[in-house]
Formats: sequence, structure tokens, C-alpha cells
Amino acid sequence: MLIKLTSEKSIGVLRQVIEERAKQSGFGVMSVHDVGGILQSKGVPINYPCVIIEVCSPRHASQVLSKNPSIATAMPCRIALYESEGKTVIETIAPTKMLEAYDEPDLKPVAQEVEELLLNILKESA
Repeated sequence: MLIKLTSEKSIGVLRQVIEERAKQSGFGVMSVHDVGGILQSKGVPINYPCVIIEVCSPRHASQVLSKNPSIATAMPCRIALYESEGKTVIETIAPTKMLEAYDEPDLKPVAQEVEELLLNILKESA
């Protein structure tokens, strides 16, 4: 269900590289959330840095939303970066697995394409 890689790069460096690679692959960066910083500011810190990068491919989004507007609940794709055991973890939910919740088998090729693109972005960034 999860796509998970590790890297020796810092979260800051990975964030920049992932954003660049996503744009080069036709994705837009919708938002970046410094979850660790947000929780710290609310008085409920976690003991590691955590950032979530939200990316979306307009072409693929249009294809799935034209078929089923409910799929918007699973969008955009979220890439989590966090530190664990001295490494930076890069993790996302596999679009093919997420699509299974919507009973739309016709959209499986779209989800597979998005998953391949995301996997390439993550591998090239790590």
C-alpha cells in the first residue's frame, strides 16, 4: 500500500529536489506542510521533523475527476518526508491501492501511470 524509500539527504534538500522533479514530470506542487513546525507551534511537538508535499498532475486529475468526483477525497498525492533512525524516509500511498476504494476499475491505467511517475520522482530524488 505504501511506497517507501530512504535517503541520506536532509529533508530540506529532498524537499527541493522532489519539488523540482515533480514539476519536470508534469505535476504541480499544491502545498507544503511543515507538520513538525506546526505541531511545535501548537504546543504538541513530535520528536522528529516531518514535512508533507502535496503534488498533483492536472492531466491525470482531470481524467479521474471527470469519471468520479468522489476521488477528490484522495487528492492531491501526498509525499511525506520524516527522519527515522538517522535517515530521511520518503513515503506516499500507492495511487493504485488508493483507487481500489472507489470501485472504478476503468481508471486503473491512470492510477498506474501516476504511480510510476511518483515512484520515478522519488527514486530520482533519493
